[in-house]
Amino acid sequence: MKSNSKMICAAVLTCLSTAAFAGALTTVNYGGADGNAQKAAWVDPFSKESGIATNAIQYTGEMAKVKAMVEARNVTWDVVEVESADVGRGCQDGLFEKLDWSKIASKGDLMAGAATPCAAGTFVWSTVLAYNPALSRSTPHGWKDFWDVKKFPGKRGMKKEARYNLEFALMADGVAPKDVYTVLSTPTGVERAFRKMDELKPHIQWWEAGAQPPQFLIAGDVAMSTAYNGRIDAAEREGNKNLAIAWDQSIYELDFFVIPKGSKNKDTAQKYISYVLKPQPQAAFAQQIPYGPTNKAALKLLDAATLAALPNSAQNGNTAIPNSVEFWTDHGDALEQRFTAWAAR
Repeated sequence: MKSNSKMICAAVLTCLSTAAFAGALTTVNYGGADGNAQKAAWVDPFSKESGIATNAIQYTGEMAKVKAMVEARNVTWDVVEVESADVGRGCQDGLFEKLDWSKIASKGDLMAGAATPCAAGTFVWSTVLAYNPALSRSTPHGWKDFWDVKKFPGKRGMKKEARYNLEFALMADGVAPKDVYTVLSTPTGVERAFRKMDELKPHIQWWEAGAQPPQFLIAGDVAMSTAYNGRIDAAEREGNKNLAIAWDQSIYELDFFVIPKGSKNKDTAQKYISYVLKPQPQAAFAQQIPYGPTNKAALKLLDAATLAALPNSAQNGNTAIPNSVEFWTDHGDALEQRFTAWAAR
């Protein structure tokens, strides 16, 4: 999950006594709008309904903190929000408890990829094509239009990394969304993606922080940009009119809840995760922030206006593809090194 929450100062953690929430369930999230939504939709209602004191604190996503707790056998966190890239590695390294899904949820009730041995997918967010309607002659549809600077003049905002840009380049070059990772897994596919990036390079304005794409678009610095859907929605809610999302060919991924190995409250933590994955709490969260539910039944509880802003609603997710954590785990280091060298030329 990409939000301004990751800008929260890590020093907050050092101010917390390890005994501060003794006897209570401690949940950990990225703070910001995400943390506020979790508190309203999950933390407070669970505490009220269960009678279990439940507290939420913030962190900046550093797995080193979790690893240090586990290795010291002094685990003071019970449920921790992590991104998909941390799930497989953390489970393999023994940082997370194995989940007993018989006590949590029926895996069939959840979207594909949400139920893993060590982690429960709790919501969906997406990297999308965002644009400034005032600078576009017509509505763009997908990455082919993003690359078409004649039909859609103006600069393009892109995050300064290989991940997702190479996928977008292949889709712009005509690769079907379902075939992107198959093609990108070949040397020929990698060369094809970089050649397509070469075409757009003179028109790219790089971004690094999630807050930058809406800022670039509102200022008219770029006509289109890759962006996190939550960032665009937040800027729109603040009254910025020169923003829109083209959902075609977006890439989505999940954020997960894990239980650090050695948590003294594993059973209670699993009860909390079970609560979070029920349809009503899932729907309540989506009403707070435009991140989609992983419980499929929750989508049926949401009105049209809410669904219109979610990455995995029927109208927005029909051409979307999931991020391949496996691909980027296997190939990420080499591709990022090559991309960094390419961008510097």
